[in-house]
Amino acid sequence: MRRSFFCFTAALLVAALCAAGAAGAEKKLTIGMVVKAPSAPYIQAFMKAAEDKSKELGAEIMIRDGEGDSIKIMEIIDTYMTQGIDAFILGGAVDLRTLVPGIRKLNEANIPVAALDSSPEGGVVDFFLSFDLAQSSAKAAELFVEGIKGRNGGNVPKGVVLEIVGDNADMFTHACTEGFNSVISRYPQLEVAQGEGKWNNTDSHAVTSDLITRFGERIVGIYVQTPDVMAPGAVAAIEAAGLDPVNYGIAGICIGPEGIDLIKKGKMLGAVEQPAYDGAALAVQYLVDKLRGNPVPKIGDTVVVDGAIWSPAPVIKNPWADEGAFVVLQGALVPQEVGADDPRLWENKLTK
Repeated sequence: MRRSFFCFTAALLVAALCAAGAAGAEKKLTIGMVVKAPSAPYIQAFMKAAEDKSKELGAEIMIRDGEGDSIKIMEIIDTYMTQGIDAFILGGAVDLRTLVPGIRKLNEANIPVAALDSSPEGGVVDFFLSFDLAQSSAKAAELFVEGIKGRNGGNVPKGVVLEIVGDNADMFTHACTEGFNSVISRYPQLEVAQGEGKWNNTDSHAVTSDLITRFGERIVGIYVQTPDVMAPGAVAAIEAAGLDPVNYGIAGICIGPEGIDLIKKGKMLGAVEQPAYDGAALAVQYLVDKLRGNPVPKIGDTVVVDGAIWSPAPVIKNPWADEGAFVVLQGALVPQEVGADDPRLWENKLTK
C-alpha cells in the first residue's frame, strides 16, 4: 500500500515537471504596435494599456511612432516582420487605404492584426476595437442641440453652428460628421459652418477665431468633433474674442484630460468618452488569446463585462476591412451618464 502511494506521488511529480517544462517552453509572444501623435493623451492611453496588458499576459510589446504617415507605417511593418513579431496593432493612421498593402503582408504571413481608433480600409483586420463614431457623434449632437434649446427658451433658433472637424482626409472625420449631420439635419434653420482643426489646438484656435469673426452674433453653438485635442484651442479663441464659452455649448466625442478639465470648469457642455485604454487592453488580450488557441469574440457575439463602462459590446463585421470583427465598445456621455470624476474613465486613470 505504501509503495503504491509513493508511485502515485512520483507520477504526480513527473507530470507537474512536464507541465512546468511545457509552460516554460511556451514561446514568449511579441506584439508590434504603431501609433500616431504619441504626445496626444488618448494615444498615451493606448500605449499604457498595451504595455500593462502585455506585462500581465507575459507578452512583449514594441511601440513605434508612425507619424500618421502610411508609407512610414508600412516601413515599420516590414521592420517588425523582419524582427519576427507574432501580432500587430495599428493605433491610428490618417490615410487608411494607402497602408493596406502592409496589412495584406501581415495577412500573408499569418500575423493577426488589431486596429484602434480607425480601421484599415482593406485586408483582414482580425479585431477592430473602437466605439461607433457616427453613433457616438449623434449622441453628442443630441446633447449639443439640447444645449441650444436650453439657451433659447426651449427652441432652436435660426442661426449658425460651427463644426470644428479634424482632418478631411481621415475616415474618422467623415464618420463623426455623418453622426453630427444625422441630428443637425432635423433643424433646417441651422446653417453649419465647418472648419478643419487638424486634430490640434493651434489649428482649432485659428479656424474657430476666423469663423467667429466671419459669423459673429449669428453663431448659436460650437461643436468640436474631438474636444480632447481641439477644444482648448476653440475655447481660447472664444475667450480671446471676449466671449463666454458657456454660451456655445461645446460638445463632441473623445474627452481627454483637457476635456475633463473644461467640463469641470463649466466651459464645455459634455462629450462622449472614447474608451481608449480599454480598447487597447482588449486588443492585446484578444491577439494573445487567438495566438494561444483560446476563445475570442466572433461576429454575432456580445461581450459583456460587469461594471465596465464600455460593456455591452456587440461584435459585428468590420465594415471597412475586407474581413474581420468590429468590437463596438460603448462610449459614456460625460457628465450626463458618467460623472467627470468616475475612476473608470481613462482620463482619470492617467492623471491619478
